[in-house]
Amino acid sequence: MGSQVGGMPVPQPEGGGIAPVPGPGYPAVPGYGGYGSPFQAGRLDDDGVDFLKYFWILVKRRRLIFFTVLVFCFVAVVANFLITPVYRAAIVLQIDRTASGALNLEGLQTEETLTGTEFYQTQYELLKSRSLAERVVTQLGLVGDQAFLPDTAPSLFAQAKELLAPVLGKPTGNEGKSEAEIRRDRVINAVQDGIRINPVRGSRLVNVSFDHTNPEIAQRVADGYGDAFIAENLDRRYDAASYARTFLEDRLQQLKTKMEDSETQLVAYARKEGIFSVGDQQQRSIAEANLDTVNSSLVQARADRIRLEEKWRLAQSTTGYGLPEILDDKSIQENRKQYMALTAEYQQKLRLYKPAFPEMVQLKAQISELNAQANAQIAAIKESIERQYQAAKSNEVALQAQLDSLKADTLAMRDRSIQYNFLKREVDTNRALYDGLLQRYKEIGIAGGIGTNNISFVDHAKLPDKPAFPKLTLNLAIAIFAGLLVGSAGALFLEYMDDTFKTPEDVEALLSIPVLGVIPRPKDKSAPQDELQDPWSPISEAYRSLRTTVQFSTADGAPRNMIITSARPSEGKSTTALALARNFAQLNKRVLLIEGDLRNPGLHKQLNMVNKNGLSNFLAGLSTLDEVILPTGIENMSLITSGPLPPNPAELLSGPKMMSLLTAGEERFDIVIIDAPPVMGLADAPLLSSIAVGTLFVIAAGETRQHAVRLAVKQLQFARGRLIGVLLSKFDAEKATYGYGYGYGYGYGYYSYGAQALTHDAQKSEQSGA
Repeated sequence: MGSQVGGMPVPQPEGGGIAPVPGPGYPAVPGYGGYGSPFQAGRLDDDGVDFLKYFWILVKRRRLIFFTVLVFCFVAVVANFLITPVYRAAIVLQIDRTASGALNLEGLQTEETLTGTEFYQTQYELLKSRSLAERVVTQLGLVGDQAFLPDTAPSLFAQAKELLAPVLGKPTGNEGKSEAEIRRDRVINAVQDGIRINPVRGSRLVNVSFDHTNPEIAQRVADGYGDAFIAENLDRRYDAASYARTFLEDRLQQLKTKMEDSETQLVAYARKEGIFSVGDQQQRSIAEANLDTVNSSLVQARADRIRLEEKWRLAQSTTGYGLPEILDDKSIQENRKQYMALTAEYQQKLRLYKPAFPEMVQLKAQISELNAQANAQIAAIKESIERQYQAAKSNEVALQAQLDSLKADTLAMRDRSIQYNFLKREVDTNRALYDGLLQRYKEIGIAGGIGTNNISFVDHAKLPDKPAFPKLTLNLAIAIFAGLLVGSAGALFLEYMDDTFKTPEDVEALLSIPVLGVIPRPKDKSAPQDELQDPWSPISEAYRSLRTTVQFSTADGAPRNMIITSARPSEGKSTTALALARNFAQLNKRVLLIEGDLRNPGLHKQLNMVNKNGLSNFLAGLSTLDEVILPTGIENMSLITSGPLPPNPAELLSGPKMMSLLTAGEERFDIVIIDAPPVMGLADAPLLSSIAVGTLFVIAAGETRQHAVRLAVKQLQFARGRLIGVLLSKFDAEKATYGYGYGYGYGYGYYSYGAQALTHDAQKSEQSGA
């Protein structure tokens, strides 16, 4: 059957176990041991990184971080005075993409084909090259300069590396070299190691610096580096021009011979095939020229034939005077005028005379003669149109036949022109290559003797007056940064390795059990009992807050009987039991405090009472309840001591006597508080928790490991214990992960974690019930 908390039913787990009492605002979540997943509550539920948490971790471990920074700073200061000072001399060079000279021929500068970034990156790599370092060493005579690189014995590491090289199969690179060659290699390597190339962003300038322990040598090598780089650039350009001249001479001779041969072959083939040049654009044959002429004539003949054919068709379909040629003929028009006049006269006289009248017969004959003449002329015109049409048709057929013949000749000529065109293209290509190379050869010949250069000095090296390295301020800044980094990493690592409960948030996040109170650690290493004597001490205020929270932990107020236990000894459960009993007694409640730890009791010692007849005697049936209940000298509070320690505490506690004791205690007292033994390794606490109304679990902050607490909670779960909450004891606000810096104030007090929320919700519940 489920219990009720805050007016709400809390079901018990199936198969036995603990029904967690979340309290107002603390819902239970399914998960580990019935208490919810460790990552389903509290800060660990939030997405992202809790920066505030890490900040307070660093604040908590600030002494470690501060000590680490001090060590790093001390090492930096010592190293600053032990390291030999190094001086830095620098020059500024300007590198242009085009040579600043009187002649700048396209193609002579090979780097012009590169992009800006590639070009300048190439120049920077050339400044770092070994060949340039060798040139500087040779020009300045650094091989024999003992001030630049003294002859010193190699270091122990170098000697060991040289000895182990044959064993490891890794050559040192000095095999077969003389002492002079080995020293020269060392000097060149020293020059390469000391040079620094720093381009000026967004410009054509580059800073070239050299580091050395001697400031004069640093200045000399820096200037020598600039001179050597300019000279090497000029040598590279001259060598490129000289090589180009030699190469072009050979290529020109080859191309000249090849061009002559190709021209000879072209002329011979054109003569053989009868191909000649018409105009300046292309080579054409006679057949191709005739083909164009005949094709144009055929197009015109076809147009004429079509036009005459249409006229002939019109003439055939027209019976009278519909043709333009008939209408435009003057004789026909004159004939028609006479015809119309005689016809009119005939019609007029027909009114007076009969058709047989001689004059009428004569007019009729004249009209017929005119009509016959007109028809004859029209027929002649139609015949002429037909003859024109037939002539145009014959002309078109003749031109078409001629065109077909020329097409065949042209196609044959084009087949022969394939080889001609190939030879001609070869001649053109060879002539273009020859002309281009000849022009370039002349340009290189002119430019070969001119020393064009695109690199110049902007600033020469000055004699350095102070070392560039080491710098105390820079070293200290690096040491502080490294110290903070290492110290912070160490602090986070120590915090990660510390798996104890440090804050109420840890308890709720990992157990999903409400924290009813937080008891601070006594100041100045004093005993909690001593501070409990002062009613205004932070510990007294915290226990009074715990009493208030316990009063609202169930729907009926404080549990009639409850046990107080912990995972392991020395977590403050006995002090909590005594302080809680005393605080309830101050409310005029009758309190029975039972010393339930039958293995290592300590309550009677805190109350300065004799432990002769107590709980063990009652459970064994040797004493009555009245005989074991003792007054404590504190009003409204009585005590049952543990009595003689029995050999079998678990058997005594599991008997019926313990249940009858709790029943009788509830009848005679308002609240019964049992100081139970620790859970781990013992069966006493789970037995007492199974018969008690409520169980208060005490966890020592910063001391109790999470694994031990989980196992203890799991044992209480198996025993069907009813946990009303957790008390976090020995809490150190200054060492907590989060900022509890407001602490426990002088008279103002620090309320236990969750107390205000629980009290507020309980008051609302009472008001609604009223």
